[in-house]
Amino acid sequence: MEHIGYINIQPNLDAIFAALADSTRRAILSRLADGQASVNEIAAPFDISQPAVSRHLKVLERAGLIERGIDEQRRPARLKAEKMAAAVDWLTKFKEFWGTSFDQLDDVLIQLKRNDNQKEKND
Repeated sequence: MEHIGYINIQPNLDAIFAALADSTRRAILSRLADGQASVNEIAAPFDISQPAVSRHLKVLERAGLIERGIDEQRRPARLKAEKMAAAVDWLTKFKEFWGTSFDQLDDVLIQLKRNDNQKEKND
């Protein structure tokens, strides 16, 4: 991991998040989680052209999230989920922050409810 200032930069993390930012690419990854598929098989449920699906596949391939093989006339795509581990690892670092923030919100809501209950008793 490369350190730039106080930020830890993991290799290819920008490409992974950029690839995951598009809903079509996320849907393609979900499809490939069920097994390899050709471009035509991947394109079938989408209202986009096969060349557009191919462009999405190239983005996913450059990010290292899929690999494409050669099987006679077709080039089936396969999920490479291990590359997503870098994104998951990065996001996991914020889990404690999220938990603390939700705990603080719970405390505020409990206090507000107590104040409302106390106000109702006094009225």
